[in-house]
Amino acid sequence: MNLRRTGAVTRKEFLHIARDARSLAMALALPLFMLLLFGYALTLDIDRIPTMVYDADQTPESRELIARFQGSRYFQMLQAADDYRSIEAAINRNQCLLGVVIFEGFARHRLSGTGAPVQLLLDGSDSNTASIGLGYARTLLQAYDFELRAIAQNRRGGGTATVPVQPQLRIWYNSDLKSRNYIVPGLIAVILMIIAALLTSLTIAREWEMGTMEQLLSTPLRAAEVVLGKMAAFFALGVVDMIVAIIAGVGIFRVPLRGDLVFLAISSGIFLVGALCWGILISAVVRSQLLAYQLGALTSFLPAFLLSGFIFDIENMPRVIRAVTYIFPARYFVTILKGVFLRGVGAEVLWREAALLLVFAVVVFLAATRMLKQKVA
Repeated sequence: MNLRRTGAVTRKEFLHIARDARSLAMALALPLFMLLLFGYALTLDIDRIPTMVYDADQTPESRELIARFQGSRYFQMLQAADDYRSIEAAINRNQCLLGVVIFEGFARHRLSGTGAPVQLLLDGSDSNTASIGLGYARTLLQAYDFELRAIAQNRRGGGTATVPVQPQLRIWYNSDLKSRNYIVPGLIAVILMIIAALLTSLTIAREWEMGTMEQLLSTPLRAAEVVLGKMAAFFALGVVDMIVAIIAGVGIFRVPLRGDLVFLAISSGIFLVGALCWGILISAVVRSQLLAYQLGALTSFLPAFLLSGFIFDIENMPRVIRAVTYIFPARYFVTILKGVFLRGVGAEVLWREAALLLVFAVVVFLAATRMLKQKVA
């Protein structure tokens, strides 16, 4: 390994990057743009659920229940429904997600203490949102029912009603339950994987198409020196993108950063090396810039977005898919980012993930080097 020859390749790549101002601007601006776009547009928080109420009882007691829904931030009350068909029509037009039906005789049953049934109609085409909406509505109705039982018992002289088991909640790491705090750290890993793979997936393929690869192979340059030289130039860009993404996550989205910055920097560097080497490996295999770009996008975006635990819980995936996720480095880096940002842990907990990132980087670097050792076809 000759550092002088490696430095010459790095300088060559820096000159190429500097001459292509549009690609350089895209490489620096795209991560921030994607972070802002996905950070604001992608949210798992569900509130202001469109709700219609069909009040067949029309009594002060039924209107009191309606007022509970109106006072909750989780429900957005639409116009009152006159019958079931009004709710069905609103659901079919995607104007309403939840329908609440208060039957005739609600006040009579409530005052007699025999139980006043309330019907909930949900649009199940979006099962996740419907499940969460159902949970909100059930919680509101249960709280309302307990208050009524307490009032009735107090009137009968039986004292104040108490709940047999009263849970006391303590939420760690994300006490406000903001999905943004969960999404943004994982989004940093997805963005870096995409950018790193796409930046380097064109380097070797460009040399093949321009006919300069034969000249490089005819020089004393070794394959490892070519890979390291090309990767070093783009590694600098990746570090800048990483810093911009972290600053945006903490400064714009207010995501807490509680962990060890040194461990975060080291693990991010290892991840970048692996992602950049993966792009170089793709570029060395296909020898076509168009195909390299398409393959780089396919093997970076989809696995990082779907199989990293960024949004979808890996434990809920089928066993075969769960086994496949172990070969993608984004899975481990997402775990590291969420651990450092939210839990405040470091190498003492996340050393296994960092070690697996290192193994991936070494394996991909060796594979890219081996591909470049082959003779020109």
